Amino acid sequence: MAPVSYAASAPAVAARPAPPSRLDRLKAQPRKAGEASFFFFDAHFKNDAVKVLPGEFFVADEDLLVMTTLGSCIAACLWDRDKRVGGMNHFLLPDGSGKEGDSGRYGSYAMDLLIGEMVKRGATRSTMEAKIFGGGAVISGMNTINVGERNTAFVLDYLRTERITVVSKDVLDIYPRKVCFLPASGKAMVKRLASTNTEALAAQERAAATRAAPSAGSGGSVDLF
Repeated sequence: MAPVSYAASAPAVAARPAPPSRLDRLKAQPRKAGEASFFFFDAHFKNDAVKVLPGEFFVADEDLLVMTTLGSCIAACLWDRDKRVGGMNHFLLPDGSGKEGDSGRYGSYAMDLLIGEMVKRGATRSTMEAKIFGGGAVISGMNTINVGERNTAFVLDYLRTERITVVSKDVLDIYPRKVCFLPASGKAMVKRLASTNTEALAAQERAAATRAAPSAGSGGSVDLF
């Protein structure tokens, strides 16, 4: 019987795992109390994004989209022009005595949280600038307590006291707003949403008075700041 020959086979090479994506990296990082954690890919801007919900903040130095939707709430977008680091918060009421972990819903705490985190990244108040959005009277039944006006007056007074220049703002009026902020460049975009389509924001407006925290909506024209 003829001998059987065996061909030598090359050793199998294990496939290298793909490096984690930026979204994977962001999702895996530990989060501070009140720091936004809802990361996703935004198909319209074709960019990674994070949504800042009521009571949250987020600070970064990369071209990540930081987004939120506002009714009577305020979003302050701060940017350090020297360090090129920026961040956004989203607060519901000017002041209050929220329990620990809930205090970011109040402007006095939310601004301290945002500025404090930026300072940890090397920013200084003297080189910070602000862009302010929100404070709309979007639900007629909420106008009697002037939440939007109170929030707007608070944040402008706070920034004046801290000597942080407000370089642009889109506040008050009757419109809900969607805000997108790029912390590496300081660029912000705001879309005024249809004032007749406020159902998605009704729960958030009531949350401003009762300290709950849903989110909201879409549609309208875009302005750049």
